[in-house]
Amino acid sequence: MATKNAFTCQVKSRLVQAMSLARHPDCLCLGPKRSGKTHLLKALQDPDSIDETSYSTPTVGTSIYNIIFPTDGEETLKSTGNMVKDGEDSLKIGKKGKAVVPLKSIRVLEIGGNMAPIWRQYFDDVKKLIYVVDTANLCQISSAGVLLYTILAEPRLQKVRILLVLSKMDYAYRQMRNEALLMLQMSKLQKQIRQTVTIVEASSVSKIGFSDIYDWLKIP
Repeated sequence: MATKNAFTCQVKSRLVQAMSLARHPDCLCLGPKRSGKTHLLKALQDPDSIDETSYSTPTVGTSIYNIIFPTDGEETLKSTGNMVKDGEDSLKIGKKGKAVVPLKSIRVLEIGGNMAPIWRQYFDDVKKLIYVVDTANLCQISSAGVLLYTILAEPRLQKVRILLVLSKMDYAYRQMRNEALLMLQMSKLQKQIRQTVTIVEASSVSKIGFSDIYDWLKIP
């Protein structure tokens, strides 16, 4: 009986933690349906889990991913700020002169594209946001742009760091990147918005762009 009660308490504890993360995630991952969010996050969490044969269905509801950053020597925090070395950790000098240790891992909450009408319910206390666009599907980019504009205009997200991931680059020809950015009007947007938007080309299969995504996620 005691074992059963202990198991029930453990399940309730994990449920409370999941609900807390859903309300206050470290990072949100948004994007239209079938833009490649699930494959991207699965590959970031476990690079060997995604290959040419991988297939996923559109996310219904939300999914939580715990991404632990690679610790091999070549993964360092790329920044325009000053860097110092302390043991094995690279430290970034913050605005007030204090050393800030890059994060070791991060929990990301993926919200399905079908839930776009209620994305805003998850915007409280968000510091980072990943927005994924499928560059191999130019027909979808216009609608992806509309959703992106609503995110950029949201008052609660004016100080949020945003990573725009141009996904499925292994399926897209080179010019698609320029066409995607043109259709999203990023040159114009970046002059008008308050947020810092970082743009990365990525592929969940070939792992193109993953080092840049890890570096961005590491920043506290």
